[in-house]
Amino acid sequence: MSEVFKLGDLVWAKMKGFSPWPGRVSVPSKDLKKPANAKKGPVQCIFFFGTNNYAWIEESHIKPYQEYKDTLVKSSKSGAFKDAVEAIEDFIAKGEVFEDGLDPDSLFDRLKEETISEKKTPVVKTPKPRKETAAKTTKRLSDSGSERRPAKKQRRESSNSNGNRLGSISPTLNHSSSARKTGSLLNRPANIARPVTPPLDVETMSQTLREKNILPSTLKFGFLGLGIMGSGIVKNLINSGHSVIVWNRTQEKCTDFVKAGAKQGLTPSDVVLAADITFSCVADPQAAKDMVFGNCGVLTEISPDKSYVEMTGIDAETSQDIAEAINGKGGRYLEAQVQGSKTQAQEGTLVILAAGDRSLFDECQSCFEAMGKNSFFLGEVGNASKMNLVLQLMAGVTLAALAESMALADRAGLRQKDILEVLELTSLACPAILEKGKAIVEGGFPTQLPLQHMQKDLRLSLSMSDQLEQPLPLAAAANEVYKHARRLGYGAHDASAVYIRARF
Repeated sequence: MSEVFKLGDLVWAKMKGFSPWPGRVSVPSKDLKKPANAKKGPVQCIFFFGTNNYAWIEESHIKPYQEYKDTLVKSSKSGAFKDAVEAIEDFIAKGEVFEDGLDPDSLFDRLKEETISEKKTPVVKTPKPRKETAAKTTKRLSDSGSERRPAKKQRRESSNSNGNRLGSISPTLNHSSSARKTGSLLNRPANIARPVTPPLDVETMSQTLREKNILPSTLKFGFLGLGIMGSGIVKNLINSGHSVIVWNRTQEKCTDFVKAGAKQGLTPSDVVLAADITFSCVADPQAAKDMVFGNCGVLTEISPDKSYVEMTGIDAETSQDIAEAINGKGGRYLEAQVQGSKTQAQEGTLVILAAGDRSLFDECQSCFEAMGKNSFFLGEVGNASKMNLVLQLMAGVTLAALAESMALADRAGLRQKDILEVLELTSLACPAILEKGKAIVEGGFPTQLPLQHMQKDLRLSLSMSDQLEQPLPLAAAANEVYKHARRLGYGAHDASAVYIRARF
């Protein structure tokens, strides 16, 4: 080791493009190669507190910690920097240091005594660090174009710490195996595994549905699509006493509903043939068209005594195309857009926006009563789709703003939990914002409304604005944020995962 710095010394280490950061001279792993420019001057392997990352740093960019503490402790006001200072001070306070300068309980010094050679010298085993050199790492830019700085992972827990900054946001963000393996200095976590959705208890009636005391229709109802929304809707149709025939692209999803009393169709056309009125709730406009016009699709069995209700979130043009095809074969058509998420679908508290055939709307009233708390008839086909997109635009832009606000709070060193507590007392408080804010703080993003569906609705809203020549600058910007979050791998997560793009 160098005569200037020795193993275990606490230091301030500066990487190019970063503020001086509290660290410690550490033992390099055999996989942590020295940078190619090491010949320009002596370098030391530095462990960075708060981020738990390693890098080779030139000694000319290293200063003793205590000597420069009063000056450099004010060099940054970010939450990550404060966490790092807290971690090194906590390390100093414990004072449990081995002769080689290593502490026994840090995240990277998991010591196991082994003997090697005749001297039986103790060997320090460390988790496999990044193979990238400091020079390569500093060239990267964060996705948000924000200040480059060392990454945050799990912060040290102290007796008076209830912080909800991203560094301590949740086990999902900070303890997943993928996050540990990457250890990026950019502070962007590896793609977080989507929380496992608990199986839906189809046979148990919700308290809300029980209180409605619905008189079920004697008609037979088909339902195509058992996704996040469709499964909750069908559950309530079955439990309210309706006769239901189900179909899903993945047939295994039908099993629990069949056990609860539903029948299963082998194809969408089989469902239409067996039912009087068939509902459809699939992913997007293209899937909705495929359901109607595709092989063994709905249109095959539509006749004057058959009716079709489209519940997929689609644009007015797609709805009108489907209506024309259904009406062309003598069938009746109704678009019935829904406002709500997975929880509302399962509880039967959705808001239904319908347009199209009024007599069909009336015949579906017992079903709508089972699905939601309110249903509205808005006139001709397309009106319900337009209103749904307007409402989704509001929700999407608001959620993007919430994500940016929470990211700013974290960057400013504020606790996100405190932000939510104060927000709850203001006029901005509403169930949706508080629910998404909680998901951001906890960091797991359990899917209520998939992020890809929110982005799809923003895209459709922008398409509608193009036709009407109505500028939507905020929606356009929000749409780009959601698109980037999808590209990062968060499309199937809850829409609140847009925070990942806003923050990183």
